[in-house]
Amino acid sequence: MTYLVVGASFALYIGIAIWARAGSTSEFYVAGGGVHPVTNGMATAADWMSAASFISMAGLISNMGYGGGLFLMGWTGGYVLLACLLAPYLRKFGKFTVPQFIGDRFYSKTASTVAVVCLLTASITYIIGQMTGVGVAFSRFLGVSSEMGIYIGMGIVFAYAVFGGMKGITYTQVAQYIVLILAYTIPAIFISLNLTGNPIPQLGLGSNMAGTDVSLLSKLDQVVTDLGFGKYTTTTAGSTLNMFVYTLSLMIGTAGLPHVIMRFFTVPKVEDARYSAGWALVFIAILYTTAPAVAAMAKMNLIGTTNVAAMKGGDVFAPESSLKADERPDWMKRWEKTGLLKFEDKNADGRIQYYNDKTKDAEVKAKIDAAGWKGNELTVNADIIVLANPEIALLPNWVIALVAAGGLAAALSTAAGLLMAISAAVSHDLVKGIFKPDISDSGELMAGKISMAIAIVIAGYLGLNPPGFAAGTVALAFGIAASSLFPAIMMGIFSKKMNKEGAIAGMLAGLFITLFYVFAHKGIFFIKGTDFLPMIGGANSFFGITPEAFGAVGALVNFIVAFVVDKMTKEPPEHIQHLVESVRIPRGAKAVDGAH
Repeated sequence: MTYLVVGASFALYIGIAIWARAGSTSEFYVAGGGVHPVTNGMATAADWMSAASFISMAGLISNMGYGGGLFLMGWTGGYVLLACLLAPYLRKFGKFTVPQFIGDRFYSKTASTVAVVCLLTASITYIIGQMTGVGVAFSRFLGVSSEMGIYIGMGIVFAYAVFGGMKGITYTQVAQYIVLILAYTIPAIFISLNLTGNPIPQLGLGSNMAGTDVSLLSKLDQVVTDLGFGKYTTTTAGSTLNMFVYTLSLMIGTAGLPHVIMRFFTVPKVEDARYSAGWALVFIAILYTTAPAVAAMAKMNLIGTTNVAAMKGGDVFAPESSLKADERPDWMKRWEKTGLLKFEDKNADGRIQYYNDKTKDAEVKAKIDAAGWKGNELTVNADIIVLANPEIALLPNWVIALVAAGGLAAALSTAAGLLMAISAAVSHDLVKGIFKPDISDSGELMAGKISMAIAIVIAGYLGLNPPGFAAGTVALAFGIAASSLFPAIMMGIFSKKMNKEGAIAGMLAGLFITLFYVFAHKGIFFIKGTDFLPMIGGANSFFGITPEAFGAVGALVNFIVAFVVDKMTKEPPEHIQHLVESVRIPRGAKAVDGAH
């Protein structure tokens, strides 16, 4: 069933690419600039909702509880920021790419080149996570190695991205959105019905457990605290300051991601850019309002599987409450093969104890010691929560197959968008903009296809051989976009006095300080094996801010350096100041041809 559903979805993507292949640079970069706002909204939603949204987000919320809400607020808030403050103005500017906007606005090829470096760094690090997600989904559901899964994913993306360009990617992403949203919501509906009797997951989250007068969240709070975890509905990770900065970093990082910004160049008019932004928010909201319900219900199902007493209100520390290891369900055995779920019988009692062995609750600690438990015995990777949810809830095979297709659609749609941004930056901003300005239309189109093919190979290689900081690649991508591109775009639109020296210095300063802080924490620096953390005062030394949250600090540094340098150097030319004013005046819009 999985082979049939996934195979059918791949055949659909390739069929669309053949139908919508690009024949000009305008079709390759911006789908000819004639995409309908609703279509573009759906494609934008698929482009924006990556494997992190589909596979990881609910798992993170499930593990973190209330604190995981920062991903919901950060990513959706960033999209609203992008839709309201950036997209319409960039669309009116009438260019293909973000580096081209920065180069023209700051009247400098150096500024454009710096923007290309920032874009490539952010996009390539972000794509590692997408290729890894493809490998995980393939290895679990199709019975092939994760390496073979990445090779297959590379081939599929190559087929529709290289030949179709933005035109092929746009219509493929519409199909991928439909696949991924069905794959996400159908299991959620089944599970909500099972647990609460309410078929709408968003309402089920606030409903009573089926056959009881106890709400789902109250029951979940009770069972997690019984097992030593923090209260699901109030626990936060780290300080309030870190949560705020983390959310802000995700917001401005999202708003600065070039592969999402490019989507707004594909509509005919500025008005359509606003409409497509609104439609995209509707399509995104379907998944993002479902995620908290999926997270809470998955946590409930997992604890209900491993500890029967937790759900029935009995003694969770009684010997018979824990699941017998040799009676563990088939879904656990299947996921153990991937290495993303691990069981270790630490007290040799033949049962699985799942609890928080680092709890600081003295009463719970005393009960743990009395029960003879020697440590948590089940490790569950957050990335499997959504993918394993249908199996945990014993849903039909066709639902499990649909979830596999949805996970792959989410990863492939974002990978294609990132590859498009990389291709446009290399062929349009470097080859045509700097090295060979007189290149023909057909030559530029060929350069775009070749650069995309090379980018696919590099992305595949990094997916197969992830660098040491792989766990932080998504955070690093958002941090780079937040600290380098977002401030430059904002100042380019809203500050007519900002000059090229200020913009370049700001981008470099924001990029450098963010990379330094993240790499210092990941233990990777210029001298292998050297611990650089003492040099910056220890882990999370800057007011307790984690490296994943540091992009917002990098952005602040960018703004400060840019404005200081701007005050020390001369104003931009008069025609540039008039250009900035004209971009903000809500009248008309030139066609997107990338030339003017």
